[in-house]
Amino acid sequence: TDEIMQQEIRPLVAVDIIEQLHRQFAILSGGRGKDGAPIITFPEFAGFSEIPDDDFLNVVTYLTSIPSLEAASIGFIIIIDRRRDKWSAVKASLTRIAGAFPGNLQLVFVLRPSRFIQRAIADIGIKLYRDDFKMKVPIIMLNSVSDLHGYIDKSQLTRELGGTLEYGHSQWIHHRTAIENFAMTVKTTAQMLQTFGTDLAETELPNDVQCTEELLSSHTEHHSKLKDELKLAVKQGATLLTCIREPVTRSANSKLSPDELENVATVERLLAQLDETEKAFDQFWTKHHLKLEQCLQLRHFEHDFREVKLALDNLMETQAGFVDIGDSVTRVENLLKEQKHLEEKGQEPLEKAQSLALHGEQLIQNNHYAVDSIRPKCVELRRICDDFTNETKKKYDILGKSLELHKQLDKASQWCEAGIYLLASQAVDKCQSQEGAETALVEIEKFLVTAKEHQLSNPKEFYNQFDMILTPEIKANAQRIVQKLEDVQEMFDKRQVSLKKLAAKQTRPVQPVAPHPESSPKRASPKITRPATVENLRQFCGAPGRRPAAQNGNHALVHGLKEKCISKSQDHIINELIETERVYVEELQSIIEGYASEMDNPNLVHLIPSALQNKKEILFGNLPEIYYFHNRIFLKEIENCIENPELLARCFLKRKEDLQIYEKYCQNKPRSEALWRQCGDSTFFQECQRKLDHKLSLDAYLLKPVQRITKYQLLLKEMLKCSKNSEGTAELEEALATMLDIIKSVNDSMHQIAITGYEGDVSELGKLLMQGSFNVWTDHKKGHNKVKDLARFKPMQRHLFLYTKMLLFCKKREENTDGHEKTASYSFKNSLKMSTVGITENVKGDNKKFEIWYNGREEVYIIQASSVELKNTWISEIRKVLTGQLEACR
Repeated sequence: TDEIMQQEIRPLVAVDIIEQLHRQFAILSGGRGKDGAPIITFPEFAGFSEIPDDDFLNVVTYLTSIPSLEAASIGFIIIIDRRRDKWSAVKASLTRIAGAFPGNLQLVFVLRPSRFIQRAIADIGIKLYRDDFKMKVPIIMLNSVSDLHGYIDKSQLTRELGGTLEYGHSQWIHHRTAIENFAMTVKTTAQMLQTFGTDLAETELPNDVQCTEELLSSHTEHHSKLKDELKLAVKQGATLLTCIREPVTRSANSKLSPDELENVATVERLLAQLDETEKAFDQFWTKHHLKLEQCLQLRHFEHDFREVKLALDNLMETQAGFVDIGDSVTRVENLLKEQKHLEEKGQEPLEKAQSLALHGEQLIQNNHYAVDSIRPKCVELRRICDDFTNETKKKYDILGKSLELHKQLDKASQWCEAGIYLLASQAVDKCQSQEGAETALVEIEKFLVTAKEHQLSNPKEFYNQFDMILTPEIKANAQRIVQKLEDVQEMFDKRQVSLKKLAAKQTRPVQPVAPHPESSPKRASPKITRPATVENLRQFCGAPGRRPAAQNGNHALVHGLKEKCISKSQDHIINELIETERVYVEELQSIIEGYASEMDNPNLVHLIPSALQNKKEILFGNLPEIYYFHNRIFLKEIENCIENPELLARCFLKRKEDLQIYEKYCQNKPRSEALWRQCGDSTFFQECQRKLDHKLSLDAYLLKPVQRITKYQLLLKEMLKCSKNSEGTAELEEALATMLDIIKSVNDSMHQIAITGYEGDVSELGKLLMQGSFNVWTDHKKGHNKVKDLARFKPMQRHLFLYTKMLLFCKKREENTDGHEKTASYSFKNSLKMSTVGITENVKGDNKKFEIWYNGREEVYIIQASSVELKNTWISEIRKVLTGQLEACR
C-alpha cells in the first residue's frame, strides 16, 4: 500500500504540482500489464518538448510514487502516443524519458506517427538511435492501437487507446488531492492528540478549588474540541471512501481499477488509524479526567475541612473558657442556659463536621488517589466532635451538681432565716407564763422537724457530698452556711432550755426587751436578719458573746456581731445602704432592659428617631458595666456586712479601683444629655416609659449613677458618727477618704474633658491633681511698662489645671444650650512645664496669694485663691510635684 504518511520519503503531493498535472502530458490511468506492471501513458501533447525539466521530473516522480511498492517493483510500462506527431517528437520523448524516468522500466511502447513519410523516418530512426536512448528495456514500435492490444488487454487501456478503462483526469486529480488532504488531517489530528496528551501528563495539580475548576474546565473544553476534530476527520474519510467507490455503487458491472482499490485501502487504513488513536486517547482522557475530578473533590474537601476545623476550634476554645460553675442558683441556671446555647450553637458545625467526615470516607471507598491525606482529616473531625460532646456532658454534670448544691445551700439559708424569724417573733413577755412557754416550745419542735424534711438533720452531710466540685469561694460559702446552721441550732437549743425551765417552774419575770421596730415582720421570710433582733434573742437565751471564727475565716451569722451591741442608728444606716443599693440595682436593670435593649427590638425600630440611630453607647455610656459591678459583686459584698458590720469599710477599700467606672460614665454625661435634649420627646421613649410604668422619664434615671456615687460618702460619714473611738473607726475614715477622692477624681475629669484649644494630648500630661478657678496677674520683665502696670491692677479670671507634668491656664466660658442649664467649657490660654517652674508661697499684702514663676522670674504669675485653705492645698500639691521631680533627678 502507498505509504502516504511518510512525507520525509515522498515529499511531493498533488497540490504541489496541481498545474503541471492538469496539463495532462503524462497520466497514471490505473491500468496494468499482464504481470501487474503499472502503465504510465504519455498522450499526444503538442508542447511536450517545451515542458521544463523540473515540471517533467516532478510529474513523472509523483506518478511513479503512487502505485504500491509491490507493483512498482515489477517495473513500469510506458505507452508513448505520437500517432499525430513527427519522428522528432518521438525521439525527443524517448530521450527525455530515458534521461529522467525515476522508476524501474519493463517495456516502452511507442505508437509511431501515422503519416507514411514520418512512419518511414521513425523506422529508420529507431534503428539508428536505439542505443543513444540508453534504455535497458525493449522499445516496441507499434503502428496502431490494435497492435498494442496484442500486448495489453483492452480492459487496462483507456478509450483513447482503444480500450474500455474509464478514466477521468480531473476526477483522478480530485481523488488524489482528497486522499492526501485526508492523510494530512489524520497526521495533524494524531499529533494534536499526542501533544495534548503530553500536556495533560505534565500538568501539575493545583492546590486550590478555583484553579482546579479552571483547569478541569480548560482541559474538558480542549478535549471536546479535539473530539470534534476527530469526528470531522472520520466524516471526511467516510465521504472520501464513498466518492472513490461511487462507480461501483452506481453500476453493478463496474469494477475499480487496481489504483482505485489501493486508494480505498489507503483511506480505510487511515480511518483505522484514526479509530485506534481515538480509543487510546479516550482511555488516557478517562484516567486524566478522573484524576482531575478527584483533585477537585480533594480541594473542596480540604477547603471545607479548613472552614469546619476553624469553626470547631472556636467552639472548643469557647467551651474551654467556660469554667465558671456559679456561685448561686440564679447564676448556675444562667450558666446552664449559656451551656445549652453553646450546645445549640455547636450543632451546625458538628453536623457539618460529621457530614464532611462521611463524605471523606466515601471518597476513600471510591478509591480516591489521596487516601493518605483524607483519612487523617476524617479521624480528626470525629475526634473533635467526640471531644466536644464528652466535654459538654461533663459541663452539664458539673453544673447539675453545682445547681443541686446551691439549692441545698439556699434551702439551708432560708431555714436559718425562718428559724431566726421564729425566735424573734416569740414575744418575751408571753413566754413568762407556763402556757406561753409550752406554746413556744411546741412551735420550736414543729419547726425543728422541718430540718429533716430539708435533709438537714446532718448539716455537714450535703457539704461533703459536693466536696469534689467546690471552688474555694463556694467552699467558704458552704462552710459559712454550715456554721450558720450550727449557730441557729445552738440558739434553738438554748431557747428550748430556757423555755423548759419556764414551763416547769415559774420564775421571777424577766425584764422584756422589745424588738427593734424595723425587725417587725413586713414579709413572711425577711431577707435581712436584723442584728438588733438577734441581740435580743441572745439576751433572751443567755447566749455568750462572739464565738471564734470558723477555720475558713468566714464569721458565723450570729456570732459575727461585735461583743458590744451595735447602736440602733448604725444598724439603721447599714440596712438603709443595702435597701437603697437593691433599689438602685433594680433601677439600673429596668433602664437596660426597658430602654437600651428595646433599641434592638425589631418591632420598635420604626419609632427610633434617625438622630438616635447607632448611638446607644452615647446615650447610656457604660451603664451596663456599672450594673454588672453592683448586681454581681458590690451588692452581695455589702449584704454580707449585716452579719459583719466591721467589713463595710473594707468593701469600699477593696472596690476602690472598680468604682472608678463612674469617671467614664460622668465624662460621657454631657454627650448623653445633649443627645437626650435632641431626641427625648420621641415616641420610642414614651412607649418604653409606658411599658415600664415609670412616673419619671429616662433622663431622670440616667442621673441615678451620678447621685449614687455621691451618696456613699454621706452614709460613711453617718457611720463614722456612730462609731467614734470603736473598733473599725480607722478603716471607716480611710473608706470615707477613698470615696471623697473618687468623687474628686470624677469631678476633675468632668472639668478636664471640657478643655478646648489645647493642641497636645492631655492624657500625656500625667495625673490631674487639682483644678479650680483663680484670679491671676502676670508680671513679665520683658515688655512695655504700661502692660506690666495694667497687668498688676486688672486680674484675669483663669481656671487652672495642675498635672504632674504641666500647669494649664484656661478661660472659663459658659453657654446656654437650647434653653437648658449652662454648660461650662475651658478655653486654653497658656501652659507652664512643671519641670521649669518655681513657687513663692507668700505674697506681701494678701495671705490668699502665691506666685508661680518661670525662667528665673522672667515670667511671674500671681495667683489669688478664694480662701487660705484652698491656697494651702494647692501649694501643698505643687510642692509634692516639685519635690518628686527633685528626687527623680537625684
